[in-house]
Amino acid sequence: MIKFGTDGWRAVIAQDFTFDNLKIVSQAIADYLKKITKGSKKVVIGYDRRFLSKEFAQTVGLVLAANNIKVVLSDRDVPTPAVSFHCAKSKYNLGVMITASHNPAKFNGFKIKTPEGGSADKDITNKVESLFGKTKPKDMDLDQAKKKKLLQIKDLTKDYLGFFKTFVNLKKIRKLKLKVLVDVMYGSGDNFVEKILGPSNIKIEYLHNEFNPSFRGINPEPVESNLSELITKIKKGNYDMGLVLDGDADRIAMVDGEGNYINAQVILPLLAIHMIKNRKLKGGIGKTVVGSDVIDKVALSLGAPCYETPIGFKYFSRLFKENLITIAGEEAGGIGFKGYIPERDGSCAFLLLLEMLAFEKKTFSKLLGQFYRQYGHYYYSRISMPVSSLKKSLSDLKLPKQLLGEKVQRVNTLDGIKLITKKNWLMFRKSGTEPIVRVYAEGKSKKITEKLVQLGKKKIMSL
Repeated sequence: MIKFGTDGWRAVIAQDFTFDNLKIVSQAIADYLKKITKGSKKVVIGYDRRFLSKEFAQTVGLVLAANNIKVVLSDRDVPTPAVSFHCAKSKYNLGVMITASHNPAKFNGFKIKTPEGGSADKDITNKVESLFGKTKPKDMDLDQAKKKKLLQIKDLTKDYLGFFKTFVNLKKIRKLKLKVLVDVMYGSGDNFVEKILGPSNIKIEYLHNEFNPSFRGINPEPVESNLSELITKIKKGNYDMGLVLDGDADRIAMVDGEGNYINAQVILPLLAIHMIKNRKLKGGIGKTVVGSDVIDKVALSLGAPCYETPIGFKYFSRLFKENLITIAGEEAGGIGFKGYIPERDGSCAFLLLLEMLAFEKKTFSKLLGQFYRQYGHYYYSRISMPVSSLKKSLSDLKLPKQLLGEKVQRVNTLDGIKLITKKNWLMFRKSGTEPIVRVYAEGKSKKITEKLVQLGKKKIMSL
């Protein structure tokens, strides 16, 4: 089955993600562009380090070329934001990224990027889906496509990296004296940040920056349970901090100098303070329905509006396009910034974290301590369960009137089911990218949060 979810189409390689199905999707993209665009059309294509990603990307390019659409294909694996950047910079009609992001190694995927560089919304993906199988996929030989100048293989990294040399304050950043360990999780994040920085006082070392499409059996998702090796090395190696990028480098997480995992629920509000206070940018903060309550608290202290959306960066893309927000982020680590593209970028977040430290003239640990003293601790957790755990629909859940003895004051059904009390919340949602159901919770202590998660798990099992 071919179906676009929260961010593109993802499926198991050789099961549903096959060359034949990829050709069907590619032909539908070609037919969609013919319907909406007159005259010449051009598409940029990138790919990550997953199994057969390069070959899948070339297949997409040749189907589009056979439809007389000009294609620029990356000459190497790249972060998803590099494709988004080129869409916006060079005015492509669409971008395509072959990646399954943070999904397990057996998956691959197909992301569509808009001319503005954002994630395609349902208006686009529904139209593409309606064209599946309407036209027999066309094909073309690679040499023929090159000869006819319909397919060009190009370095997509040069201009992408060049942009950041003016977007962030490199002069300030280069003065920082830091030792940083970066885990790229066998993904396409590579050493791009180091290339952007050039000569500096920051020493960067790497973990898992080699080609391994199996990801050594660990999902390339920047969550604490996947980062035991990084955390151990940080504790033993006298590092100032650790940075983590996911499989296609559009998400980020951190580990402080003491080996404590710092997720995006803290990184986002910290960077929001930097963007609004230090960079003097105007606009609100975007968060998803599973975003931490501390984000609202920070927005209030900054006098900035806070916009809550369903899960999926495409909803933030609209807010960026309407110039309503300065920064936006997902709980899973995808963060985007005003003045760039309306899309998340892990390397960009990495650079702005460094810039924040340069402006504040404090270590990350001290800055984090200051943040907790001002806004308090919020403890967030989530678990994933196979969809098979659901015997019925989530809508059949019998909703409790209390959570751990505290009255449920509100039920939010913006995207899933979120039960909200005065101090805590619990949420249920089916993933739009994997065959799993997730239970999320946030409380004012680790103990309460874990109790909430286990309560949520029992509710799912009782369906």
